[in-house]
Amino acid sequence: MRTRLVWAILGIMVGIPPVHAADEIEAKAQPCAACHGARGVPVDPESIPGIWGQEESYLMKQLRDFRNGERQSAVMSPIAKDLAEGELRKIAAYFAAKPWPARRASAKAPSPPKAIAQCQACHQPNLQGGMPAPRLAGLSYEYLAAEMRAFAAEKRANNLDMPRFMQMLTERERNAIARYLSAL
Repeated sequence: MRTRLVWAILGIMVGIPPVHAADEIEAKAQPCAACHGARGVPVDPESIPGIWGQEESYLMKQLRDFRNGERQSAVMSPIAKDLAEGELRKIAAYFAAKPWPARRASAKAPSPPKAIAQCQACHQPNLQGGMPAPRLAGLSYEYLAAEMRAFAAEKRANNLDMPRFMQMLTERERNAIARYLSAL
């Protein structure tokens, strides 16, 4: 009886990752809070996206793209270059598991622009993302508008579909989409 209990406890312990492994990833992710926020709200939402609760596969792709130069950032590229593939995966999973920061709902949701249906095809009907597309709902207007402009100008090209889609829209349509998404 006692032997079975010992084996059962050992079996459970083997299946549980060591506490220090979680602490290690949290320590590696800690510097991210300097820009992306300690509670998931970026220190400058106009130029820095929220990453808490973001789609894991999207976070992984962005980290990998920063590391290999497919996406450029004076801040993110050097950080990602110092991380091994396994660390990128763990960091992406760490932030994806965090809750999306709650915001006060606006009094009245804006009417969706016509072009939003094309966004929903990848980013899901609620625009909260899904593999592999990121969450757009709740990101800042300024960040969204800047990223859409970058895709349209092909300054950001780490997605094959987005530059072409953004080029089909006028600046006014892109701004309307960004305004709508930021209010969600």
